[in-house]
Amino acid sequence: MASSNRNPAPSPAAGVGEESTPPGKTETLPTKAIYASAKLVQPMKPISQIKQHACSFALYGHDLSRQLEIDIFLSRRNNDFLQCAVYDSDKPSARLIGVEYIISAPLLERLPTRGAETLAFARLRVEGRTMGPPARARADRNEGGGEPGPHVDRGDRLPMGAPALMMSPQGASAGKVRMELVKKRDERLGISSEELKESRVEISEPEWIHPNADYWKQHGKGFAVDVVATEMKRIAPFPL
Repeated sequence: MASSNRNPAPSPAAGVGEESTPPGKTETLPTKAIYASAKLVQPMKPISQIKQHACSFALYGHDLSRQLEIDIFLSRRNNDFLQCAVYDSDKPSARLIGVEYIISAPLLERLPTRGAETLAFARLRVEGRTMGPPARARADRNEGGGEPGPHVDRGDRLPMGAPALMMSPQGASAGKVRMELVKKRDERLGISSEELKESRVEISEPEWIHPNADYWKQHGKGFAVDVVATEMKRIAPFPL
């Protein structure tokens, strides 16, 4: 079933309340003790590379009316590539809802057409029109794409169905974030998106945007992911 085949249902507040947690038994004291001990002796090297946190918004690539606030935790692999864990809040109970990759314009120019089509131009978000503190993202020409796990906007408590590509907010009318989402975020963090925008006016617009980025703006079409049965490719006979 394609990710677009289900209408969103009202979702609980991000990371809050019983209905926002996966079904299952409460973590027991022995389990907590085991993980506490493991934390002391096991290195968490990939996680320790996360150095930045930003709060922004994401739009479903196949349905721009589906919008949600996200918290992005960024890890920089090099000067041109970042990989990010995306959560539905910054609370300890936050749900991991996706991953995002951010690449520089030079890397984007080397991608095949199909690879570029699924990326969203992220400049407007970095400039501060939608990205709020504690954002410390570099103001570069960046492109990003993400895939969520649970569709939290429709009330999923477990990752169900096909994933979906997510887009960054855009200046075009269809890609603008609903003002009530921005207002709610600003009030919670005690910030003003308008003031942030004004403080970043010196960040100039890029001279060139990859023609295949933001495919929906050019063609009015998005990408929906589906899950279908297929024959398995195997080198040796599959064991019975």
